[in-house]
Amino acid sequence: MTPEPSRDALEVPAPTAWPMVLGLGVTLVIAGLVTHVSVSAVGAVLSLAAAVGWWRQVLPVEQVEHAPLRPPAERAQPSAPSTRVVGRLAPGEGGHRLHLPVHVPPLSSGVTGGLVGGAAMAAVALAYGLLAHGSLWYPVNLLAGVAMPGMASADMAELRAFSGAALIIGLVAHVLTSMLVGLLYAVILPMLPRRHMLWGGLIAPLLWTGLLWALLGAINPALNARVDWGWFIASQIAFGLCAGYVVSRARPVTTMQSPSLGARPGAPASGMGANREPRR
Repeated sequence: MTPEPSRDALEVPAPTAWPMVLGLGVTLVIAGLVTHVSVSAVGAVLSLAAAVGWWRQVLPVEQVEHAPLRPPAERAQPSAPSTRVVGRLAPGEGGHRLHLPVHVPPLSSGVTGGLVGGAAMAAVALAYGLLAHGSLWYPVNLLAGVAMPGMASADMAELRAFSGAALIIGLVAHVLTSMLVGLLYAVILPMLPRRHMLWGGLIAPLLWTGLLWALLGAINPALNARVDWGWFIASQIAFGLCAGYVVSRARPVTTMQSPSLGARPGAPASGMGANREPRR
């Protein structure tokens, strides 16, 4: 007999294991096609028993349980309507769906921001070399150690000394990396939520510093042991703040919303325009 429902309980189907038994039986039936007929026979018996057992769960009377409800004071209260105004997006060109973001900073701002951020990062790194090791060339030689294995294992006197090859390698690597990260800022920052300076100036530097720390510890442990990660984080935050500021203050450009197929690659295409003449 099914118990009478209560106003303080929720009626739910009674638990049953017959669906799992039916699934096992069907699996054995199929497995027997590539193994032995006895496996299919066992599966057929299980499937038939599960079908009968599952059927009896709902006929002639459905078997249910009544889950007790929480007291009214502990239940979720109705949500209050909000008075905030929801901003509605205008349709794009030709009534098409609007592609976000609508305005993005130009890529040139990413290059400029990368160079400005690279200069700020270099200033912090040079200050570290001068204050901690009494040499401006220590951070330069340490950066060149990524491409010059000899620098990673050099003694302190050699790391403090001037090296023309290390200066060229470190300068090229620093400039190229700064420009590349600046371009990433110009592309990614418009896609992030508000507070772009927080994302670009703090969160992003911390994320890539953690990634670089993990990779450098596995690839070059000798160089990883010589990096002062506190000063390294400070230099990365200086880069992120300067690059993010330049990118966020750049004059935005409008993105292409729904261009024609010929306009997307920037090349003219015959017969693709709206004023296409019919063939005769």
